Amino acid sequence: MLPHLPLLPHPPFEVSVIYWYNGKLIQSQSLELDINDPGLLYGATIFTTMRVYENSLDSRLTNWLLHCDRLLLSLKTFAWQQPDWNRLRQGAEIILTHFPVLRITLFCDGREWITGRLLPEDLTEKQANGVVCAVTSAEYNRSLPSHKTGNYLSAWLAKTTSQKLNAQEAILVDSAGNWLETSTGNLWGWCDGCWWTPPLAVGILPGIMRSQLVKWLQYQQQQVKQEPWTMNLVKRFEAIAYSNSVVEIVPIHTVKQPAGSLEYNPHHPSFKIIRSFLA
Repeated sequence: MLPHLPLLPHPPFEVSVIYWYNGKLIQSQSLELDINDPGLLYGATIFTTMRVYENSLDSRLTNWLLHCDRLLLSLKTFAWQQPDWNRLRQGAEIILTHFPVLRITLFCDGREWITGRLLPEDLTEKQANGVVCAVTSAEYNRSLPSHKTGNYLSAWLAKTTSQKLNAQEAILVDSAGNWLETSTGNLWGWCDGCWWTPPLAVGILPGIMRSQLVKWLQYQQQQVKQEPWTMNLVKRFEAIAYSNSVVEIVPIHTVKQPAGSLEYNPHHPSFKIIRSFLA
């Protein structure tokens, strides 16, 4: 039986005032941690962020099991304690009644922390007309890129630096200047009649939306080329976008870089193909 829920103000919430932590529902804007907690001192946590469709963790697009698999892979890789998975789901079921987006964080000793938030207010506009991105320095590469850890400082710095340039997103690059991913998602590009995305081997996050889109496009007999995004390649793209489990697919119409901006078509007909996965 689920615990009694406190009465909350109706959305929109500016910040989350309710969260689930270590088996308890808490109404607060603060979280108490031990001053020696590795999660606080070193960012020793892992997390996943999901969008809940149809108010159900079992919806095809919510991908609850894939998000749990992502967490489990990191737990096993780091030899961390697993959480009480039933309790984790119980907390998620409660928080989703208030928020369409869940962020599930796990500590190295098995504690779970679930927060919620609303979808971005301008998401529909961004999906329709695209955003501006800025290419950042290679020093902003994420650590342990195959895992979503609490040490997200580099991606956060990349995004905040880009926002100072009036860009909404940052594009992370390697030491050779090849484009890897954005600060919050995976990259997609269209040219030569097919979609391209950087390969996992270059050191990017294996995004859940990315993997689902690759499988979907291949099922639709659409070729997906997974090759490094060199400067020569990115100049050939007619359209580019980024994806993640929350924003789905967002076109990028302008990329600011030191050598000058690149322009792309956010209304390219190829987006109809990739968006069919969400239909």
